[in-house]
Amino acid sequence: MDRKRSYGRVLVVSALVGCLEVALAVVVVLLYVRTQPPPDTPVDRSALAAGLLSFGTLVAVIALLLSVVFVLPAVALADLIARRTGGREAWWVPPVVAALVAPPIVAGAAYNDVRTRSVLLFWAVATAVLSTGGLVARLRRRALVGKVALWGAALVAGTGLLGTLGLAVGLLPAYEPPSIGATAMAGTWVDHTSGTLVFTSDGRVTASGVGDHAPDDPPGGPSRTCSGSGTWSYEPGRDARTQEVRVRVPGCPWPVWSVGGTDRTPRIYLHVGRPGSGKLYQLRKAADGP
Repeated sequence: MDRKRSYGRVLVVSALVGCLEVALAVVVVLLYVRTQPPPDTPVDRSALAAGLLSFGTLVAVIALLLSVVFVLPAVALADLIARRTGGREAWWVPPVVAALVAPPIVAGAAYNDVRTRSVLLFWAVATAVLSTGGLVARLRRRALVGKVALWGAALVAGTGLLGTLGLAVGLLPAYEPPSIGATAMAGTWVDHTSGTLVFTSDGRVTASGVGDHAPDDPPGGPSRTCSGSGTWSYEPGRDARTQEVRVRVPGCPWPVWSVGGTDRTPRIYLHVGRPGSGKLYQLRKAADGP
């Protein structure tokens, strides 16, 4: 062994690796979110910022705790085996210990009726994450903490940059609403309160209990509903994001409906509240529609 082991540095490096792994996971999740339909309710940015701060603190504490209860014993065991075998580096010890730590987690997840495939995937990810911290922390290199911080931050930033570039140029499938067309509009569309719009292929529409929102109404509870019969038309727009559905029912002053959802679960929606509120009132295509 070329350098004396510093278990304090092992602890710091392991905790740092854990934090960087979580940061990388957050970046990947944020990129993944860009490929999915937007949420039905707007995100409170101030609450999100406070949540991220609390989450960051929690991650640091958990990373330090895992370093103490897992990484330090695993590295110490690897050193002991190395001394007993004539100085050979027992690099395989952290991954083996990580795999052995996982069964209680797997058993707990299975007890809660989680699917076996998900449990095994979680076990594999947990094993890989714990192993990485142990494998990196056991290295005896000068300025290891700085190198891990530098290369880890570069990996996180590079993933975010490449992912954003991939979304911009189309290498990653950024979310786009489905191009439903006039034919697919025919059928029943229902909201969360069972209000319906029934479109027919001849351009007629029947509304029953569909929300008529005022600017200050929350998306989950309109103060009024609207019913009646009228006409509708579909406008494809320049692309999938600009397609529109116009519904004309006497006494129902709806603006133009936009298209969202996915190919499997298309939706039409209206913006609710003041401009920029992000609140939506949506109707989904009923599976049993004509």
